[in-house]
Amino acid sequence: MTQKTPAAVIWALGLTQILGYGTLYYGFSILAPAMAADFGWPEQWIFGALSASLLAGAIVAPVAGHWADRFGAGRLMAFGSVFAALALAASALAPTGPIFVVALIILEIAASFVLYSTAFAAIVQIGGQGAQRSITHLTLIAGFASTLFWPLTAALHAHLEWREVYFVFAALNLFLCLPIHIWLARLPVRTEIKSAGEDAAQPAPGVENNGRAIGRPGIFLLMLAGFAIEGFVLSSVLVHMVPLTAALGFGAAGVFVTTLFGPAQVLSRLTNMLFGGRLAQTRLSVIAAGLLPIGLGMLLLTSPMLAGGLAFVILFGLGSGLTSIVGGTLPLELFGRQGYGARLGWVSAARQLSSSVAPFGLSMMIALGGTAAALGWLAAVGALGLLAFAAVAFMCRRPRSGRTQLAMEGGSG
Repeated sequence: MTQKTPAAVIWALGLTQILGYGTLYYGFSILAPAMAADFGWPEQWIFGALSASLLAGAIVAPVAGHWADRFGAGRLMAFGSVFAALALAASALAPTGPIFVVALIILEIAASFVLYSTAFAAIVQIGGQGAQRSITHLTLIAGFASTLFWPLTAALHAHLEWREVYFVFAALNLFLCLPIHIWLARLPVRTEIKSAGEDAAQPAPGVENNGRAIGRPGIFLLMLAGFAIEGFVLSSVLVHMVPLTAALGFGAAGVFVTTLFGPAQVLSRLTNMLFGGRLAQTRLSVIAAGLLPIGLGMLLLTSPMLAGGLAFVILFGLGSGLTSIVGGTLPLELFGRQGYGARLGWVSAARQLSSSVAPFGLSMMIALGGTAAALGWLAAVGALGLLAFAAVAFMCRRPRSGRTQLAMEGGSG
C-alpha cells in the first residue's frame, strides 16, 4: 500500500523553497550592483564572492545530507532557517567587503540545510513510498521562486537599501520558514525499510526494483558525473543568457526570448506531473540531459532567427525543469530510501562544484574562440552528460551475474 505525502506538507515545503531560493539565491543578482558600489568593488568581485560561497556550500552538502539522515530533515531545516536568518543579518551588517564575503559563505552553507536536497529528504522521510510523485509536485510549486523574487526584490530595492532588503529576507526565514520547519520536524518519520520490494517509490514499468543499484559504485559515480555536467551547462548559460543572445545578434528580442525560460521550466514539471507518473526516472534523466545540448545546438544553428531563439529557450527550459525533478527522484529510484539524504548531498555537491566554476569557464571559452565556438563546446559537454545518464539507464537494465533479468515482474500492475 502506497503511503502518500500529506498535501499540507508539500504546500508548506513549497512555500519555504520559494522563500529560500528567493532570499538566498535569486535576490542576489538584483542587489549585486548596489553591494559592489557600497564596498567600492568591481561588480565581478561580488559575483566572484558568490562563486566562492557556492563552492563552500558544495563542500558542506554531503555533510548536510548525512545529518538529514541521522537527525531528520525537518530538524535540519529548522536549524538551517535560523542559520540562514543570522547569515543574512550578518551580511547586511558587514562593515567591509571581506567580512561580507565571510557572511556570504556562511549564507550558502546555510542554504545546504534548507533548499531542495534537504526538502526532498524530508518528503522521503515523511511520505514513504509516495515520495517520487510528491517531489515532482514540490518542484512545480518551487519553480515560481525566480518569477516571484526577481520583481519582488526589485520592488523592495526601489524603496530600501540592499542591507535593509537583506533584513527583510532574514525576517522571512525566521518568521515564516522556521515555524513551518519546526512543524515538519514534529511529524512522524517513516524510516523503516520493510523489504527490498517496498523500498522507496513504486517502480515504473520495465524498470528494476528500487535499490537494485545499491552496491554498484560505478552507477553512482556515473550519476554524479551526469549531474555535475548538467550543473555546469545550466549555470554557464543562465548567468550569460542575455549577453549570449545579444552577441548572437538577437538585439532587443533577446530579452523577450529569455523571459520564456521560467515558464518553460514550469511547463516541463507540470507535464511530467500529469503524464510522467509511470515513466522510469532513468529514462527521464536521459530526456532531461538530451534537451540541453539539443537546445544549444538549435541556438547555434539558427541564430539570429527569432524562431530558433524561441526553440532554444523552450527546449533549454524544459530540460532545466526536468533536471530539478530527476535530481531528487533518480537517486531514490536507483538506491532507495536508506541513506537517501547522504546520496542527495553528494548530488548537490557535484552540481554546485561545477556550477561555481561554470560562469568563468564559459567566459574563457568565449574569449578563446568566440561565442559560436563556445556554444559548440558547451553543447559537446552537454552531450557527455547525456552519455553518462544513458550509461546509467543501460547498466540498470542489464542482467547481473548471469541471472535472468526480473525487472518486469513488479512494474506491470
